Amino acid sequence: MKHKLLHLLFIATFLVTGFWACQPEENKDHRTIQDSKPKVVTPTFNADSAYAYIQKQVDFGPRVPNTPEHAACADWLAAQLTTFGAEVIVQEATVEAWDGTPLAMKNIIGQYGVDKKKRIMLYAHWDTRPYADKDSTRKNEPIAGANDGGSGVGVLLEVARQLNQQMTDVGIDIIFFDTEDYGAPEWVEDDEESYLDWCLGSQYWSANKHKIGYRASYGILLDMVGGKDAVFNREGTSVQLSPNVVDKVWRTARKLGHTKYFRAEETPITIDDNYFVTSEGGVPSANIVEYHIDVLPMGYGAFHHTHKDDMSVIDKETLQAAGETVMEVIYQE
Repeated sequence: MKHKLLHLLFIATFLVTGFWACQPEENKDHRTIQDSKPKVVTPTFNADSAYAYIQKQVDFGPRVPNTPEHAACADWLAAQLTTFGAEVIVQEATVEAWDGTPLAMKNIIGQYGVDKKKRIMLYAHWDTRPYADKDSTRKNEPIAGANDGGSGVGVLLEVARQLNQQMTDVGIDIIFFDTEDYGAPEWVEDDEESYLDWCLGSQYWSANKHKIGYRASYGILLDMVGGKDAVFNREGTSVQLSPNVVDKVWRTARKLGHTKYFRAEETPITIDDNYFVTSEGGVPSANIVEYHIDVLPMGYGAFHHTHKDDMSVIDKETLQAAGETVMEVIYQE
């Protein structure tokens, strides 16, 4: 998760057409018939299951690129998606970190309904921060990343398990992006870092899709979605680049009664995987991410990029709110 805000300028133009208003009567009748179809029942999201998937990731140890723990977790993630009926692609490449370190990157992609033209992309990052640079001790040691890295993946693994039992009417692509959190640490001078040092896996994917010509109607990013008393304000980059997707997700959360978590306020513009997936990958996306704007210091929470980011911060009620919302969105398409 990019920890410093950048002042970026986005211009978005959206056109709305009154399609049905100008249709012949027979088409309007057809619409009425279509609208009368039985409502799809969304499967029940299991927060206990998502929690267990987070615990399993943490049990591997910090998932820092170029480490045995990282390699072992990658194999497990690919195997889990396969077990849950996905067609799996592991996208491997060497990317360069902010300090020139070559990183062995693995983006792990699980495809459902590969024959379906309309597709929705669900994604999270699975790597963990190599430094606890916001901590007061052991700053040079990697963090456990239960929430920042583990939670989004845990929720999406539970979604994958449900897809294996009941498929949606649209194609779903679940992507676990690697090397998201290897940006320059806090002690590096501002003039030595760049927003391009972050989200290396999603940058690579945006330029090298897992399938030639891949397109998705929209995407949803889950980043830090398991913290106790988390607040998911409308993330600024999503609002600027993909307001219709944000509206869809937050409207669904409101319908489900999750306004305790999904708030109407807007955060500052940030850099996260959704920025690159949207601006370079062409998939308009909403970012569900914990970000506090009504407390000081404003930002991602006290545990962010510290050793406190362990299983003690994970709350099943928060996982339920995030997972239930995402599942309702995709099953009601």
